[in-house]
Amino acid sequence: MPICSPGPLPNHNDIPPASPPSPSQLIETKSLTYPPNGFEKVSHEPPVYSITADQLSHALDHLSSQPLPSARQVFPWMHGLHADNQLQLAFFIARKKSLRRTPKCIRGLTIVKAGGDLSHSKLKGAIAPEELLAPCKPVKDVTCEDCEFMDIDPRDGFGVRNFQIQACKMATVSDIVVYGDNQIPKEEVEQVARRIAKAQGAWQKKMEGLYVGERLFNTFVLSDEYTIVETDHEDIIALDSEGCTTNKVMDFFHWERMEMCSMSAPTEICSNVWLGPTPDPSISYGPDGECLFKDLDFDIQIEANDLAQIPDPRTFKALEELLERKDGGRLTDDELPILEFPGSGAILPPTWSQAEVDGLMATCEWMHKQANNKPKTRQRRDSKLSITPDQDVDGDSFMQESTSDKPAGRRILIHCTDGYTESSLLALAYFMYAEGLSVHDAWLQLHLEKGRNFFAYASDVALLRAIQPRILQASPKHSGKIKELCPPVPKWLERMDGSFPSRVLPYMYLGNLAHANNPDLLKELGIGQILSVGEPVSWTKEVIKFWPQHSLLYVDKVQDNGVDPLTEEFGRCLEFIENGRKKGTATLVHCRVGVSRSATICIAEVMNELGLSFPRAYCFVRARRLNVIIQPHLRFCYELLKWEEFQCQKRGKPVRRELEWATIAREIAAMNKPYSRQN
Repeated sequence: MPICSPGPLPNHNDIPPASPPSPSQLIETKSLTYPPNGFEKVSHEPPVYSITADQLSHALDHLSSQPLPSARQVFPWMHGLHADNQLQLAFFIARKKSLRRTPKCIRGLTIVKAGGDLSHSKLKGAIAPEELLAPCKPVKDVTCEDCEFMDIDPRDGFGVRNFQIQACKMATVSDIVVYGDNQIPKEEVEQVARRIAKAQGAWQKKMEGLYVGERLFNTFVLSDEYTIVETDHEDIIALDSEGCTTNKVMDFFHWERMEMCSMSAPTEICSNVWLGPTPDPSISYGPDGECLFKDLDFDIQIEANDLAQIPDPRTFKALEELLERKDGGRLTDDELPILEFPGSGAILPPTWSQAEVDGLMATCEWMHKQANNKPKTRQRRDSKLSITPDQDVDGDSFMQESTSDKPAGRRILIHCTDGYTESSLLALAYFMYAEGLSVHDAWLQLHLEKGRNFFAYASDVALLRAIQPRILQASPKHSGKIKELCPPVPKWLERMDGSFPSRVLPYMYLGNLAHANNPDLLKELGIGQILSVGEPVSWTKEVIKFWPQHSLLYVDKVQDNGVDPLTEEFGRCLEFIENGRKKGTATLVHCRVGVSRSATICIAEVMNELGLSFPRAYCFVRARRLNVIIQPHLRFCYELLKWEEFQCQKRGKPVRRELEWATIAREIAAMNKPYSRQN
């Protein structure tokens, strides 16, 4: 894997107006905890100091306002350069052994919770002792003879996404504060602090090129009870003593879920049929405070999941009986059962059975009947009048209740957890049936006209193409013309390899090289510009003629290797996207896979356009990449955290990071762990 130069510098007069932070700018992080003058020493050997909740809060706030060193000052050290990992060393440092040294420019503040239970009473960015201390053999006084930090750098393999090691690496260049919750004895907290202080001393002795003497980093014990911290400093509480989030500290998992539900919030795709995420009481509102389900009152909910079976006629009959009981006021909404349907990819061609297709068709027909049939008008008795054909034998006049303010039919929600994956088969099939559309037209209209960020499995599209004539013939919109049952297949569909590129913003898509090499698809989606990051398109001369030169931008010499920077390209890339937006066209940003280089550009644009911090912009783009997990490597993520500083400067706001680097990396590692190859 060659090491390439980053390419030409951008024009600093372009959009955005100010220039990014200069990579040559040397920065050294300052801290309120170093030197530890003015802090009471509670232990002399090893040295441990005392810190109050007020002092800790101020120290965290001060650190968040300190500019970070440039990426070139801390990389490749952050990638992990183990002495035994010859592959990693040969690639990153070659003959420059000085690059292995720990950078002197960076200083953090690590918070460690004694006991290690982070499910409650968790301070902002807190980690467990086991995440930084190597196991050691205890002696009689329950301390350790030899306490050291974990040797966290990978011993083998090549990696540029070692997010899981960052918390420990940053702890080695941090002052460390140890605290306990209301159940942890003070003695245990101090024992953990002494172990960490010993590890700091041992680590300093091993550091190459740094003098031995004055301690560079120190350990502190939080002197205030946790109850005081929770009462007086809620802004640094991630989880309270009951394990509940305070919403004062951003949580990656919660924020990604909010972005997911906001993106896929219920919308009406056909008359009385809605598509959206499974209602989640804990996510009633989106990131902007908007109510995700508003006042929507659904009569029928259809949940798509992998464990469901195809509904049979008895299921539909039982549901209709329950719905009639509800109409009569004899059943509450909570008592209505959920109709289940197999999730996407469950009916696989060519092994699907006729019974499965019959069940799919029956479900579409039943849904259409429920959504479009007018509810029965209920009658009530009125005053006594002379008997007429409109009266009963007692002379009571039947009066129809007004239904002018009630929509005809029942309201149906098709849903799954994320609002777009498991439900895509049923949603596409029903949309085809209800509107009389081919697969490709239904797919496009759901995305463009209905505004759904929609993922469709190739197996689902193949199935629906195979049974398309039957769906269209049964459609209530079918005119009876045989030709309409077999419309021609467009070229873009034949070249599809997966789903559409991901719509991150109305004017910006994120995709892969295959998307870029499908110009017919791009035109269907209203994409008139291509931003290629490190991977050029492979178009024929005939295709290139129809795309003006100014609609293509190629960022050359940027490999996904953890060495090549991207910050210097942000200016011209974002200007290119903005120019397309002004012309009323969308831009496809792509690299090879659409997860690292191009995702980094998209995150930078989201930060620039929406004013989001890097962690929130990361979750914003991650949620909208649908079934593909974005994977900007360590250096790109660090550059984006530096880009956050630039955004603050551009807006005339003080720098104040929402989360620090170690916490961001730790959270990204936790989010990606379920998808890692090791698991």
